Amino acid sequence: MEYRQEEYTKFYIVQALFKLMSEYEYEKINVTDIVNKAGVGRATFYRNFKRKEDIIIYYFKHHTSEFMFNNRFYPRCREDYIKIVTNALTVFKQQIDVFKLLRKAHLEYVYLDYLNENMSAMFESEYPDSSKYKPYCYSGLLFNVSMAWLDNDCNEPTPTIAELIVNAIYFGN
Repeated sequence: MEYRQEEYTKFYIVQALFKLMSEYEYEKINVTDIVNKAGVGRATFYRNFKRKEDIIIYYFKHHTSEFMFNNRFYPRCREDYIKIVTNALTVFKQQIDVFKLLRKAHLEYVYLDYLNENMSAMFESEYPDSSKYKPYCYSGLLFNVSMAWLDNDCNEPTPTIAELIVNAIYFGN
């Protein structure tokens, strides 16, 4: 992860939570555990986050902003969509350990909520005439396929999974 100077405190808190999640059940981890592991005070935690889930949401936002910055272009054809989905799945696969921790803690819904929110916002700004349900179809497809892929340790080649997702959208199969 690459962080700006002012984000280092958040970085330590993110790392602390994921380290603790690899050792303990998520429900048993409290703010005191996180701040002790991160080497920050409770006030610092609450200045940055209201609850543990906000740490995970921040983590997604950080990676999404990196992905969007590096891959901002408008798709013109099926191959462009495959490239976008391949890039998204590559980021996902690079973070496999984090997603496994989330799956183990039954926090997949945070990922799905994040996908829904961001896909809806993107469609609203870039495809305003589109059905309001369309972004949920796409985020649901991406979520379900990525979770199944995760359950198989992301063993299938990324381009194969990307093509499967795009074909489902393009051809309905």
